[in-house]
Amino acid sequence: DSEGGLYVCMSTFLGFGREHIERHYRKTGQCVYLHLKRHVREKVPGASGGALPKRRNAKLFLDLETSSDLNSDDFEYEDEAKLIIFPDHYEISLPNIEELPALVTIACDALLSAKSPYRKQEPDSWEEELQASKHAKTLVQLDNGVRIPPSGWKCSKCDLRENLWLNLTDGSVLCGKWFFDGSGGNGHAMEHYKETGYPLAVKLGTITPDGADVYSFDEEEPVLDPHIAKHLAHFGIDMLQMQVTENGLRDNDIKPRVSEWEVIQEAGVKLKPMYGPGYTGMKNLGNSCYLSAVMQAIFSISEFQRAYVGNLPRIFDYSPLDPTQDFNTQMAKLGHGLLSGQYSKPPMKSELIEQVMKEEHKPQHNGISPRMFKAFISKGHPEFSSNRQQDAQEFFLHLINLVERNPVGSENPSDVFRFLVEERTQCCQSRKVRYTERVDYIMQLPVAMEAATNKDELIAYELKRREAEAARRPLPELVHAKIPFSACLQAFSEPSNVEDFWSSALQAKSAGVKTSRFASFPEYLVVQIKKFTFGLDWIPKKLDVSIDMPDFLDISHLRARGLQPGEEELPDIAPPIVIPDDPKVDEIRLLYFRRSFLVALDIDESSVMQLAEMGFPLEACRKAVYYTGSLGAEVAFNWIIAHMEEPDFAEPLVIPAFGEVASSGAAALGAVGLDNQPPEEMVAIIVSMGFQRNLAIQALKATNNNLERALEWIFSHPDPEEESDPALDTMDMENNANANILAETGSEGPRIKDGPGRYELFGFISHMGTSTMSGHYVCHLRKEGRWVIYNDLRVCASERPPKDLGYIYFYHRIPS
Repeated sequence: DSEGGLYVCMSTFLGFGREHIERHYRKTGQCVYLHLKRHVREKVPGASGGALPKRRNAKLFLDLETSSDLNSDDFEYEDEAKLIIFPDHYEISLPNIEELPALVTIACDALLSAKSPYRKQEPDSWEEELQASKHAKTLVQLDNGVRIPPSGWKCSKCDLRENLWLNLTDGSVLCGKWFFDGSGGNGHAMEHYKETGYPLAVKLGTITPDGADVYSFDEEEPVLDPHIAKHLAHFGIDMLQMQVTENGLRDNDIKPRVSEWEVIQEAGVKLKPMYGPGYTGMKNLGNSCYLSAVMQAIFSISEFQRAYVGNLPRIFDYSPLDPTQDFNTQMAKLGHGLLSGQYSKPPMKSELIEQVMKEEHKPQHNGISPRMFKAFISKGHPEFSSNRQQDAQEFFLHLINLVERNPVGSENPSDVFRFLVEERTQCCQSRKVRYTERVDYIMQLPVAMEAATNKDELIAYELKRREAEAARRPLPELVHAKIPFSACLQAFSEPSNVEDFWSSALQAKSAGVKTSRFASFPEYLVVQIKKFTFGLDWIPKKLDVSIDMPDFLDISHLRARGLQPGEEELPDIAPPIVIPDDPKVDEIRLLYFRRSFLVALDIDESSVMQLAEMGFPLEACRKAVYYTGSLGAEVAFNWIIAHMEEPDFAEPLVIPAFGEVASSGAAALGAVGLDNQPPEEMVAIIVSMGFQRNLAIQALKATNNNLERALEWIFSHPDPEEESDPALDTMDMENNANANILAETGSEGPRIKDGPGRYELFGFISHMGTSTMSGHYVCHLRKEGRWVIYNDLRVCASERPPKDLGYIYFYHRIPS
């Protein structure tokens, strides 16, 4: 709350804006809150003596950050802190050692001295700083002729193909241990060190132009190897030309790539800045341009605008007590920042005149800084939670996954991307076929390099490039391979070989081919150009191609046709399954059975005490921990908030006898009730978890009495049909009216929006650089009849949109 500041509950340490604090007090009964407010004074040039500086309220933790640099010398701060006692709103200014108990004073001091969520996201604190290994400079490498291929590695002692480490002394490829990486392994890399004393190893799969993950067995920690390129080159992994200079580009990368950077960013052209709703930029938080480009494209789609920004009041009203950990709240907040126009305002004429008169230029404080959104959406993800550059396509799929798991009303905005793919697999020997369907969100288009129309020009360029490298002269200007879009579309539709194909007709392995077609066409078609690959020299490469992407696209001929007359289907026989003789299998099965059907009998007393210390009744805390399967205090806290109004909220917990629960588990393994009614035992299990009985029955019916799927169904359908919310019904009616659903699968299958296969281009994301792990992303969108470039904070009218150099393209279906 930019005006009211931030209120922190002294029991739960959750922060709230002014409009939510009363609600939290009424629900929890917690009455002591720390009120934080920061005032920013903007220095007035030339102010002297008693002249007071301008004063304005700072945007606090729950508000959108603008791109203005509040750490500059133009601002001064004044922090204000008070203790607020509810319900009388009694205020105690801080510090106040005389009137407050020692524990309260200590707690307040700890909160006030803690780093803010945003400072924790600064680039220098995203990852632990590594130290150079003491062995790096003097590492001895054996001249044993070992050469490491770019793929297909396995442990030389156990055939494990994951968590593999290359010893930098002798080139041995061995598996790691559990303790360091978190992945499974048999510890052969450590055993090899103990036998030989060879200290350094690099993890295969982490080698990029920017370095690699190196571990020192002797120093027992991850380290830096300043000579990693030299050490890898010893085993045929060429990284010498991947050295990074101070400006982040390779020495030989500056010349050939400069034209691409200029073309995609439209450098050298005076671009007109754009302001207002829908023209808001996003601050680069350090290699976060992939996120900005994807989110700009996402919130240019009307379905996402309606779902999050159109429903913003309702999302905020029904947000959990900790909105920083709620996906829908964060999406609505980001969408509002991009679409409201509040953070994209043109400069005043008086400011421009003042800048011209003083011959100075101050950057406009426009745009938003999505630190909280990035921190939440990347939480727990090993790549997106880092400060490294990422693949925009991978982030798009990660975002869609989160949208799927956090529906807004009955209509999920990600439905507009979803389509069904029909895969036809044919046994080349028996000629029999099998048709299957799968869900997808992106059409991945291969690059048909062999169809380049400027082959002579490419050959001449390659000769000049090699001569320049040999003579150490500047490299010639990069020449892109010109690929017809029709050739890429043809490559997409051609059959591909199926590796390790097992023919059910022959009951043996055979050669097989697979062809993919569209079983449905999505409302919005996302096309990815598969530009990135690995060379035989281990260097990640980007195919320098120019594809004549059409403004209007018709893929109706790729519509699936199903089983054709004369085709014979492969028998529905599964290949033989080899079950390893592992004593852990029975233990895993028992644990799964206990988790799924017996309902956890153990109660985590530490979680119970954490909840009790917040002021909740002890028995209610025990029930919360029990019914949430002892998954932690946070999950149990959410259960308490949802059930605290129930009459038996504080009643003692009654745990069913083991025999009763076991019978429930047995029934859950296959019993089916009469008259299509779910088994009562399964209903009881779900009700014991805190859900309403009618919701449990509805979920079991919708999932054919599958307990695990029923629980997933409940979390994706939080409101039972019998007790609908009028506001939600209205929202659902609006969504359905605008959905234009032409086809929808049954309740068991995914929801799709089928229609004609004719599309129009409205946006594309371009990448500059050598690989997805480095470089920069820019987004172009067509708005109000013209193209607009979104380059981090810079939003301008596009003069020459480079549609032929894009990486991900967004098409909208043309109504029939």
